[in-house]
Amino acid sequence: MENDAPTLYCPNELCQSPNPLTHKFCLRCSTAIPKRYLWVQGEGLSFATPGEILGDRYLVIDRSVVLDIRPGLVPDAPELESLSVIRPYLRLIPYRVQVPQVYGVIPPIEGRSQQEILLLEKPPIFTDSTGQQVQLYPNLIAAWGNASSIRQLHWLWQLANLWQPLLSEGVATTILKPDLIRVEGTLVRLLDLHSDAGIQPSLSELGKFWQQLEQTAKPAIAEFIHKISNSLIAEEINSAEQLIAALDRGLGQLGRSQTSNIKIFTKTDTGPSRQRNEDACYPLSGTLVTKPPQSTALAIVCDGIGGHEGGNVASNLAIETIQQQVQRLTQVPADHIDPSLLLTDLESAVAVVNDKISQRNDSENRQGRQRMGTTIVMALPIGHEIYITHVGDSRAYWITRQGCYQVTLDDDVASREVRLGYAIYREAIQQSGSGSLVQALGMSPSTSLHPTAQRFILDEDAVFLLTSDGLSDFDRIEDYWETEILPILKAEADIASVAEKLVEIANTKNGHDNVTIALVHYQAKYTEPELSVTAIIPESSFISNSTEPYPTTAQPILVSNPNAKTKVIPDEYKQRSGFAQLPLQLIVPLILVTIVGSLGYLVMQLREGKQQIAATSPSPSSQPNPDRPATKRTIDNLAAGWVIEAQNDIINSKDKFPSGTFFQVIDKKPQNPQSPNSEFVVTLRVCPNNQDTANPDKNIAAGQIPEKTVKIELSQLKSGVTVLQADKPNPCVPQKPEPANQAPVTKPQAEGDAT
Repeated sequence: MENDAPTLYCPNELCQSPNPLTHKFCLRCSTAIPKRYLWVQGEGLSFATPGEILGDRYLVIDRSVVLDIRPGLVPDAPELESLSVIRPYLRLIPYRVQVPQVYGVIPPIEGRSQQEILLLEKPPIFTDSTGQQVQLYPNLIAAWGNASSIRQLHWLWQLANLWQPLLSEGVATTILKPDLIRVEGTLVRLLDLHSDAGIQPSLSELGKFWQQLEQTAKPAIAEFIHKISNSLIAEEINSAEQLIAALDRGLGQLGRSQTSNIKIFTKTDTGPSRQRNEDACYPLSGTLVTKPPQSTALAIVCDGIGGHEGGNVASNLAIETIQQQVQRLTQVPADHIDPSLLLTDLESAVAVVNDKISQRNDSENRQGRQRMGTTIVMALPIGHEIYITHVGDSRAYWITRQGCYQVTLDDDVASREVRLGYAIYREAIQQSGSGSLVQALGMSPSTSLHPTAQRFILDEDAVFLLTSDGLSDFDRIEDYWETEILPILKAEADIASVAEKLVEIANTKNGHDNVTIALVHYQAKYTEPELSVTAIIPESSFISNSTEPYPTTAQPILVSNPNAKTKVIPDEYKQRSGFAQLPLQLIVPLILVTIVGSLGYLVMQLREGKQQIAATSPSPSSQPNPDRPATKRTIDNLAAGWVIEAQNDIINSKDKFPSGTFFQVIDKKPQNPQSPNSEFVVTLRVCPNNQDTANPDKNIAAGQIPEKTVKIELSQLKSGVTVLQADKPNPCVPQKPEPANQAPVTKPQAEGDAT
């Protein structure tokens, strides 16, 4: 079918008017019309011609790109046979800034295509003003020579951070293929994921690939890349963590050649439908903060939960407490800060806030829906980096001249279902309760809280937007970033006026909730250094063989919808397992696959809850790889992901762990990296101790979380623990129960909330 005048249909179900492709807003009702260009996975559309419309909704741009001209309709979901193909995309949703996500499929077309065609959204492409001419962003090798030294190293740093997660999902081959690695300004973007086909690639192969970049590397880092590449090939660098640490040191040296100017402006508003404002922000609403002259730049947005005398108390208490915690952390000079330690400290600071709110709930005898809580998202720029920490569904967006990228993943049911590999996102958000939160501050002790802390390298001007869901609901950021936020980077608007405009959009286009935003404008000036960067290869304290790139846990569900504040589900409603929430057509095949065993191992390893967006930081949690030859595990070669059992009581400065306690190793590092004889310190997760390791089916419900994280000197462990071998059941990974018939979760109304 040919179409001489392709049109976009308004996504407003009450309108659905046709519009020219060049229009951003509907001519009839002014609704924003998203232009969703989709990458055709695999061989492409060799049977179709540009201008043709497939499936009555997909306009063919070229053999590998289509445009969804009916963006208001839910895309067709993949057939069951495609689950194994799409699972890596789903499981890697924490890395969606770099990794493409599944949008839907074009169903088989009789006489032309016998198989469904998988579509990936937000590919690394840009279009002309007509919307019918698209171009891919350049691949890494083509763009390499024109980039600054800090950007060249930044691109490699992103690839290093992707290595272990992709390896865990069997798609690490992707980042050994230059044509799949596209660079969209400062960001690495992958076109597609290619299977390792049962042959696990090695870091040595990555080193050989990087060798190609030496000759056109900037003079300041040419020798650095030469040494890193050779160290990978010679297996002197034998883990992703070791590689990232080496690149971090190089970036730290280059960062001294970059100066920055930072502006922060916040704004909070009650909104047209609320009687009170339960949100809070830092700095105080309407305040402009600049660094310099300020020594610290910090932005925080909180969205309170709990109705009258609850949400506003929790959000303001969170602001007050976290501000004090972060000020303490940033007293160290920027070039003396250890990034991995700061990430841990930020998570710990959030835990302090959580316990403070939780303890107040307990002291006031607040139970169930009466407990107060809050979401949080905060940004801390330090030197050439910015640290983003969040809990809940308040979000952070990274806006560059090329695009707008959501860098946080909501702690809600829909996101959990995707990262567990159960459903594509656009299908998951259609399910009842998809926006229900799985964690927020203050609802329970910090032992059941898992904040997400991330680190991003900044090598160009950028704007970070922190926002409560009063603005982010209904894709308002995606609709308006280009017209309202991008002008900041073009010096066509100041952040104060932009903040006012965004609040106005939230109140007029949404209007169902309080709205709070913080804009962080980072301006960078980089000068190529005259001296070469020194390559320092850190000693490898362990070789990680993890297959689980991000830890997952389960938390009590909190209930929300676009027309009511987030609420706590009553105690009588308990969180359902991921299987219980699956559509029927997905449950049966997954059970069959489990019986067959081909994917049973993966299903058993799925755990629920928080994920670390390790696009910017290595994941501490790991799981032994069953495909590798078994090696004798001892306390002397202790590695991340291994499990140890206490044979005697273990006591540190704060805790006592009895004999029989299981721990999972997160990290092992020397106390003093500069000293060759330094004592090692092991970071451990305390696992639930009421599981039957001999009978995994009797384990507690999927998603049970460890009690806490502790650090213990290695010498203290040597005389009192046993290391579990790879062929033993892992007591730190709760197993999935069989699907059970459970009552649907309802949405109770919290006191003081709108109906």
